[in-house]
Amino acid sequence: MEKIEPKNVSENTTVGVLDYAIYSGSVAELSFNKKCLITTVNQYSFMVAEKDEAFKNALIKSDILLPDGVGIVAAAKMLNGDTVTKIAGADIHQHLLQKLNKEGGSCFYLGASESTLALIKKRLSIEYPKIKVSTYSPPFKAEFSDEDNDAMLAAVNAVRPDVLFVGMTAPKQEKWSYRFKDQLDTKIICAIGAVFDFYAETVTRPSQFWINLGLEWAVRLAKEPKRMAKRYLYYGPAFVFELFKAKIANLLPG
Repeated sequence: MEKIEPKNVSENTTVGVLDYAIYSGSVAELSFNKKCLITTVNQYSFMVAEKDEAFKNALIKSDILLPDGVGIVAAAKMLNGDTVTKIAGADIHQHLLQKLNKEGGSCFYLGASESTLALIKKRLSIEYPKIKVSTYSPPFKAEFSDEDNDAMLAAVNAVRPDVLFVGMTAPKQEKWSYRFKDQLDTKIICAIGAVFDFYAETVTRPSQFWINLGLEWAVRLAKEPKRMAKRYLYYGPAFVFELFKAKIANLLPG
């Protein structure tokens, strides 16, 4: 595979994993000195991106690409001997909320249903009362029209939030965020998908015990077998196969 050099990562340290420049520090060490797009990559999104050029381009050209999965962590160690720490969407979400609450900043949630957004706002008012929160629920469809995109841009830019959280599921949220990055009047754009449901508690994230064991995926599979089966039972082995191919390629002379 072609070696991709880190792009637009400013002061944030990265390591090369397959085609991607993955952030290798801790959440606390992240630097936001310029407008940035934050996305995450795991074994599932990696495999999907191999067949979706626009998605892959959005991930590669993100300013900060977080290792959201034990598969990516294992890949860094296996291929290059690098140690990276898994940072899930929920981790960066919490970090940014703490930062905004301390600074009295603002955030915008773009995505999910009105009911889910209402639950998010209710919880935020209790846990992070100093944050000014705005929301917008876009229409649920495979592709947005120009009118849909204009409405979303107008909603965000009307309030100029410090942080924009985008939750439209992958790969739609990454492609949309990358496409409109320059038109969005915000400092940080963070595509975090399922975190909207986790924070609203409409979907329960596995406990920290399972997360620490690296088995969050197994619990999610057990809870939602129909939705998660292909993600973990098909794409998981396919990702491992890609790792071994890359490892063999690295060992071959020339």
